[in-house]
Amino acid sequence: MKRNVFFAAATTLLMAAGITSCKKGVDAVLPATKDGKKITEFFEKYQRSYETFTVNAATGGVITTSKGSKLTIPAGAFKKLNGTLVTSGNVKIKVLDIFNPSDMLLSNKPTITTSGAMLESFGEIRVDATINDTVLALNDKPLMVVMPVNNGAAGQQREIPMWNGVEPDQIQEYVMNGHNHLNQPTTVTHQIFMATTLQWEQIAGIGTATPTQSSFPIDALGQWRNCDALYNDPRPKTTVLGYFGNGFNPESNENVNSYMKPSMLFFKTKTTNTLLRFTTSILNAAAGKDGFMSYQNSIPVGQEGTFLAITSMNDKFYAELKDVTIGAPASGTTFFGVDFNMTEVTESGLLSLINQLDTK
Repeated sequence: MKRNVFFAAATTLLMAAGITSCKKGVDAVLPATKDGKKITEFFEKYQRSYETFTVNAATGGVITTSKGSKLTIPAGAFKKLNGTLVTSGNVKIKVLDIFNPSDMLLSNKPTITTSGAMLESFGEIRVDATINDTVLALNDKPLMVVMPVNNGAAGQQREIPMWNGVEPDQIQEYVMNGHNHLNQPTTVTHQIFMATTLQWEQIAGIGTATPTQSSFPIDALGQWRNCDALYNDPRPKTTVLGYFGNGFNPESNENVNSYMKPSMLFFKTKTTNTLLRFTTSILNAAAGKDGFMSYQNSIPVGQEGTFLAITSMNDKFYAELKDVTIGAPASGTTFFGVDFNMTEVTESGLLSLINQLDTK
């Protein structure tokens, strides 16, 4: 994927998925349309909020979130951004911990790397700290977090690498070259704006997962950290295309919101804590074949899982939750297609479908 950086002096190139995209500041995002606003308001209403705690700067302490995550803060853990140590006073701690697929979906924290690889999550967390409204950093003393995340089917203790979250408001992408509904290379003459989503890049550090919990260090404040394992699957990989039929809102290809789009597609793998969001639009689609696609050759053939297709259109919500086993491409093709037939759902009905992903 070639990414051109506008309003900057440098241009960088990197390969993935055969599309062209553009980095812009978040201030370049235009106001949402009515449909985009409706879906954005839904997500903002139901995504989890930060929790706030107070600890003594000199002694530190242990805080426990409502989700059961325990964060151990050592004595003298903080300093101001100018390097001054914080030796006394009450420090306000803000924590957002995520480990259920429903929360990953609502908070735009899917489990995919910056190169498009799948991850199995053992907990995502962000911690911020202030004293008297002054932003703080860590004083070379990592915080330790323990999250109640089970070890899936493996059921044994293992080491898990650490990941840094690349925030969605740091990049806005648009597509000029991509693939059509038959996964054939194609070009459009107008910009197709992709949704942005948080992705993960590996950093130094190791966490541990047991059958009942994960534990890992937090080496920085104000940044997302993730204890995730690469989804290593030896089976052949294919490209998956999701067709929305007449339920695709064309505003999803416009620059209306860099995060939420009126149409979206998610995939939860069976029995593992992996949630993908397909953000690449199908270009120049035949009638009824508009939708989204995975990264090229990224989904294992034979992978079982559940798709959730969502559309906001004409002030209504439409959705379908669909269990699928990813098949091999038909002879002479390079993809596996999934058709969706979304039906109207209420706001509470859509939330129920999202929450069902936690049991898939």
